[in-house]
Amino acid sequence: MTAQTVRPPAPQPDPAEPHAHKQNPKKAALASFLGSTLEYYDFVLFGTASAIIFNKLFFSGDNPTLATIGSLMTFGVAYIARPLGGIVMSHVGDRIGRKTALMITLVVMGIASITIGLLPTYEQIGITATILLLLCRIAQGFSAGAEAAGASTMTMEHSPEGKRGFFTSSVMLGCSAGNVLASIVLVPFMMLPEEQMMSWGWRVPFLLSAVVLVVAYWVRTHLEETPVFEAEEEEEPHGVPALEVLKHQPMDVVRVFFITFYSVIQSTFMVYALSYATDHTGIERSTMLIVNALAMGISMITIPIMGLVSDRYGRKNTLFVGAVGCVITTYFYFQAITDENLFLVFVICILNQGLFYSCWNGVWCVFFPEMFQQQYRYTGMAMGNQLGLLLTGFAPAISAAIYGSFGWQGVVVFVASCVCVSCVFIASAKETAFTKLDDLGKHR
Repeated sequence: MTAQTVRPPAPQPDPAEPHAHKQNPKKAALASFLGSTLEYYDFVLFGTASAIIFNKLFFSGDNPTLATIGSLMTFGVAYIARPLGGIVMSHVGDRIGRKTALMITLVVMGIASITIGLLPTYEQIGITATILLLLCRIAQGFSAGAEAAGASTMTMEHSPEGKRGFFTSSVMLGCSAGNVLASIVLVPFMMLPEEQMMSWGWRVPFLLSAVVLVVAYWVRTHLEETPVFEAEEEEEPHGVPALEVLKHQPMDVVRVFFITFYSVIQSTFMVYALSYATDHTGIERSTMLIVNALAMGISMITIPIMGLVSDRYGRKNTLFVGAVGCVITTYFYFQAITDENLFLVFVICILNQGLFYSCWNGVWCVFFPEMFQQQYRYTGMAMGNQLGLLLTGFAPAISAAIYGSFGWQGVVVFVASCVCVSCVFIASAKETAFTKLDDLGKHR
């Protein structure tokens, strides 16, 4: 970070200014937090189950290696549906309203997750069980494809100048909360005797999604539409958002696509590392879940701090610091797992996911929508981000394949390469932390 990038605290918005009197950043942040909590609760449940459970329940046991890769692929298949969900629901969000789109995505995610907890297994109905699991995962992906972009856009537009990073960090704060909640719920069921865990224990955490769904739905029904969207709605209607953003800001969509490669770090850490530890070392799965939960718990403190740091020192500087720290700690994390050094596993996971990766989680949800003009902001972010997440979704399966030929060191090289590509495009982006809301996406 350089001293030249420091900006004095932005003045509080004048109530007489456009939008200021209608903004409700606290309520928007709470609504985003709860929606993201549900999304990531389900993300962690499915990721954990795909790493250590679904290969035994929804695939043939004739070839354990293929079953494991196939199970990890079900985790990744949702990322194929995410771009479609992002485009469809972002059109709703940019034309009908942010709130309407977010209500739909919330319900779809909740129903899909509850259904997974009720599915019959491969032993009961054969390949049909695998297909049903895939369909539910695709529904989750469709919903998740619009959730992050919608929640980020809504919260960012409700936020006061100079604090957009702080308030919008609530989106990923919810993701950490969902991660911690999922781990807390999972641990006692993972400690059940194998027969009980495989027969009914794994289902309970998915069914409990209903509780988060009800709370998040109630909060979102009481949230107003963003004032900047209402002001734009009164003007002449624009064209199709997807076509408009590709016409006016195509390079920003491309930037978001490649910058999103940064998130390969988390799916490798939270999904593949779990599979690697339980399949290739003697570390217990419950131990790895506790490690992840502790790191995510700490990130609930560091994510909003990094949002504040990015408001003060800039989005780009914060992301660069996190990238360097994440690559270094990823190497030592896999080394610690291989050595079965539980102390270092705990320490390095906390440094990576609890500190350095928070530079990403505290920033990207505000950095991406800030790149685009209001009339296609939701769509621009969703298109680039969800297409970029295809690589993130399949990173655990790719890592498993790389491990077979190059060992865990090859996995680290893969992660580092993705982060380097991301940093090149971060460097090419405009710093948006100090730009007023109404000027975002202009004069590029």
